[in-house]
Amino acid sequence: MSTAGGAQPDHRSLASQGQAGEHRTETSILVVANETLVGSALIDAVKRRADEGEVSVHVICPQNAPSHGYVIYEETVREATENRLQMTVARIEEAGVQTTGAVMDPDPYSAIMDALGERDFDEIIISTHPSTRSGWLRQDLITRVQQAARRPVEHVVVDLDAEKDRATRTLVVANQTVGGKALIDQLKELAAEGDRRFVVICPQSGDMGDDATERLASTLATLEAEGLHAIGQVTHPDPYTAIQNALEFYGIDEIVISTFPETRSGWLRADLVGRIQSSTSKPVHHVVSDADDESAQENGSSRGISA
Repeated sequence: MSTAGGAQPDHRSLASQGQAGEHRTETSILVVANETLVGSALIDAVKRRADEGEVSVHVICPQNAPSHGYVIYEETVREATENRLQMTVARIEEAGVQTTGAVMDPDPYSAIMDALGERDFDEIIISTHPSTRSGWLRQDLITRVQQAARRPVEHVVVDLDAEKDRATRTLVVANQTVGGKALIDQLKELAAEGDRRFVVICPQSGDMGDDATERLASTLATLEAEGLHAIGQVTHPDPYTAIQNALEFYGIDEIVISTFPETRSGWLRADLVGRIQSSTSKPVHHVVSDADDESAQENGSSRGISA
């Protein structure tokens, strides 16, 4: 961790060391992170500050472009960013810390300067990947912000590959089978093994009439009714690309892929499960939903490539 000028931060609110010895006890903290938003090291850094005194937190997440896929779906990227932000805000609020958040300019330096122009934060926490994989560090972001911000800047390094969250982050991938009983039962079994946070993605078929959003919403409601923590997103039409992007966006620990039986599954004919298993060291679970399971069928005729 580093602070501007190498000095230890004064944790009192710099903006409120007012007249007649009056002090506002709450410290306002700007948290800046992107892919590392879901990291435990970042959450723990905020909790440590909360343990020292009353704080309020505003989290900003500069939106980036995915590494996989030739076509960038702006709405998909933004929704993934907002989902990560939602997960982080919820986890900080669980510690009793007042928290807000916003998706910002893709350039992190510009995003920070914009945020400081809108509000006089007392401290800044910037979270990055380790130096070997951090574009922000290659841009010397920490030093630039320390020189420009003139307030304490703490740098938190989040190694998503090394750390293990108290909750396992499970990526769930399904299209027409997203509401299937077999899939829901599998997720309940995983949750019974240990705390899980589910990220459900539903690759859209590309058909204007595709009701992926409706199926996804119904599934999220079902999971919520079962007491399971889940967020969801309709994603890039190609399931392989959608999975690779999700691994990049959400810091996933394991993957669950739901398909119809091989006789009617385009994903299985394209060897999706095998390709994903070959591309990652993370556990991959394959769930087959019976095509006759009424909860796994589309509301209408099949469109696009069946999962």
